[in-house]
Amino acid sequence: MSLTEYKRKRNFGRTPEPEANGKAAPSNLFVVQKHAASRLHYDFRLELDGTLKSWAVPKGPSLNPSVKSLAVHVEDHPLSYGSFEGTIPQGQYGGGTVMVWDQGTWEPEGDPSLAYKKGKLSFVLHGEKLKGRWSLVRMGGRAGEDGKNWLLIKSDDKSANKKKNILTAEPTSVLSGREMQEIADAGDNVWQSNGKGRKSKPTTVSRAKTKKQKPASKNGKPITTKLKIQASELTGAKKKPQPKEFKPQLATLGTSVPTGDKWIHEMKFDGYRLLAFFEKGKVRLVTRNGNDWTHKFPTLAKTLSELPFDSAILDGEVVSLGEEGLPDFQQLQNLLKRGNDKEIVYYLFDVPFYGGYSLTETPLIERKQLLAVLLAKHVRSDSIIRYSDHIEGQGDSVLSNACKLDMEGVVSKQAESGYLQARSPGWIKTKCTKRQEFVICGYTKPTGSRVGFGALLLGYYDNGKLIYAGRVGTGFNHTSLRQIHSELKKRKVDSSPFDNSLNSSQSRGVSWVRPELVGEVEFTEWTDEGLLRHPSFQGLREDKPAKQIVREKAKPVKNIQKNFKTTKATKKAASKKETKKSPRQKDDEGFTIAGVTITNPDRVIYPEQGLTKRGLAEFYEAIGDWILPYVVGRPLTLVRCPQGRKGQCFYQKHLTDSLPDNLRGVVVNEEEDEYVVLDDIGGLISLVQMGVLEVHPWGSREEKLEKPDQIVFDLDPGPGVAWEQMIGAARAVRKRIASHKLKSFVRTSGGKGLHVVVPLKPGATWEAAKEFAKTLAHEMQQDDPELYIATASKAKRNKKIFIDYLRNSRGATSVASYSTRARAGAPVAMPLRWEELGKLKSADQYTVANTVRRLSSLRKDPWEEFFKIRQSL
Repeated sequence: MSLTEYKRKRNFGRTPEPEANGKAAPSNLFVVQKHAASRLHYDFRLELDGTLKSWAVPKGPSLNPSVKSLAVHVEDHPLSYGSFEGTIPQGQYGGGTVMVWDQGTWEPEGDPSLAYKKGKLSFVLHGEKLKGRWSLVRMGGRAGEDGKNWLLIKSDDKSANKKKNILTAEPTSVLSGREMQEIADAGDNVWQSNGKGRKSKPTTVSRAKTKKQKPASKNGKPITTKLKIQASELTGAKKKPQPKEFKPQLATLGTSVPTGDKWIHEMKFDGYRLLAFFEKGKVRLVTRNGNDWTHKFPTLAKTLSELPFDSAILDGEVVSLGEEGLPDFQQLQNLLKRGNDKEIVYYLFDVPFYGGYSLTETPLIERKQLLAVLLAKHVRSDSIIRYSDHIEGQGDSVLSNACKLDMEGVVSKQAESGYLQARSPGWIKTKCTKRQEFVICGYTKPTGSRVGFGALLLGYYDNGKLIYAGRVGTGFNHTSLRQIHSELKKRKVDSSPFDNSLNSSQSRGVSWVRPELVGEVEFTEWTDEGLLRHPSFQGLREDKPAKQIVREKAKPVKNIQKNFKTTKATKKAASKKETKKSPRQKDDEGFTIAGVTITNPDRVIYPEQGLTKRGLAEFYEAIGDWILPYVVGRPLTLVRCPQGRKGQCFYQKHLTDSLPDNLRGVVVNEEEDEYVVLDDIGGLISLVQMGVLEVHPWGSREEKLEKPDQIVFDLDPGPGVAWEQMIGAARAVRKRIASHKLKSFVRTSGGKGLHVVVPLKPGATWEAAKEFAKTLAHEMQQDDPELYIATASKAKRNKKIFIDYLRNSRGATSVASYSTRARAGAPVAMPLRWEELGKLKSADQYTVANTVRRLSSLRKDPWEEFFKIRQSL
């Protein structure tokens, strides 16, 4: 097998999984990854012929030789997948948390390629947990008809153990030492569709974003966000008794996905829409038509009841995820018919009522923020309750990717809209294929070996009349044929229920039924005669009454929006934006973002661009999860410009004024005042409120102040140095660093030069780090004294590049990645891939104006490995 199937199943713009092999893996790599997807299982992988041959082991490997563990052969994976640990977003193939549970090498017995083809591999494992001799044997008979089912068997040798359960005895990662919940909570190596996470792609500068970034704290565990949202604080929230009955908002079918940043987009799930009512510890699950289905989902109801919500209404969709991690409606039906709701997933996307407050007039984006925080706080990552994330803007791209993933489509929602208990033009659904519900009105006899029936006759209502829409004879399996036929026999009648007449060929041999059952059907198009072309049955719909089934007709988005009645919440939001106020009024009222009030929000701080204090705060909120890993938990030196860039600016190490709630101090010397430290996005926004335009962190974290974790070479061009020489200098420094078997990264300074940064495992002293940098700088000066200089004398820098190694002294700092600079144009210090360096035009090429666009276009973080590399001097 090649990696074609692996790549086909994944959208690498949305999943953090490696796209290609990347750096070479160890020879004969073996890895076992614990994977909490729709079902917890273990992925067993062996390097063979340039890829990782992979088997999904549902119950995991066993040290007991008498246990033959089922191992389902899946697509080959790239070698770089052997070190992947993190979270695959829900809605993506295999969505869930992944742990590197074991890793090592394997020794095949005989020719492994030949043994693999024959279906019997014997080998010795040298892992941290699994050792000794093992076998993988392809099953025969009916169980092995498709060649996918194998058995993983432990040989009876010294490493065998009939009593020890290795899975429970050693549950943590061999890479990070973390448990599954810790990996999920950390949020590292995860793509989040709303622009959060180190792998994220911010899409727009927006006030309302879900806070999921959790940088490392002193003890290496995720920092709990300080963001606390109360329903009473949300726009338009009204204190009211919780209603006993509540109708869900429904989407209008559109011909195309709406565009623009005012829209957010969610995956359209193929399942059952359910509202969850929380009332004093009890939970009711209600369908879109008001039917109580709590009895159908006892496990889900019990899981929900464990949440500490006294009063709430949550809106979501119950689905069953198939083998590829995508919703499978027929599988969902089969599970429910067997009374099994333990393998379903409840995706939540809205909260119209919470904590005694009606949120129907609260903007959607605020409701989703509240929901995300509530679930992140109270729901485990392996729960059947999950948050349905969204993407802001980029509608066409979202729909395209959804269709490539074989999703049903996309639901687009106006970010500032309230919750309307009806079908609303504020929500627009766009489908990848034509698909809708039809009323089942009759059936034909089966032919050949088929059981049950041959085809179903379908219809829909038009002004109260039942209209014939054609037949569907595909999409059934043996089980569904029997189950549906059993329901049809109970409803047999003597005559056709259709109001329009059928011709003799259409009605010949048909058994008619009462028009009560509803089926979902996928098809390619409608014929000129009003019949379905190439229909395929998807499953029965028990949540929709037949009388409500009409022919769905998609409308252009402009037509849908033309008669859109704005909710009160939207009107209020719009009126606030449109109300004309004097500059003084705006300054006095302030502006709140990430829980921080920005006073004088309309003060222009970058006059060349007209960039305001509010605009800078919004910029940092949008890129917060890119910059936070580089500044959280480090003493900071700040460049403050309280009146803006052209006012008085000054460096400040120690804050003599009182610290805002989102910031704290850290003592680095007993005789000095405290340095400021931030922990989250609120702290970063507080710096903006203080007039900070540049953030310069220490090269060490507060818990290991005396052990630097990076070395910075600041390449500063003197007069007469061409930009091409700067690029060459950065490459030369990289090569020199590589000669010491160290990896380095490059970024623009946002000023005139470039920074080459070497990440380190904390261990060396400041003196050692500075000495290493000094030696390298002087070596380069000795090799090319006409181009390089390692002394700070400005008089000697003409046509030379100063290699500033002094940034690596204790207390010395350099600008943070993604920090703005207090310079004309509002430039940003931008991390780059080394491959991008040749195309770079200047050190201040990236600014507040184009940074968000750059980050949203990246397929992966250019410094993705920066915090993962464990290298020492």
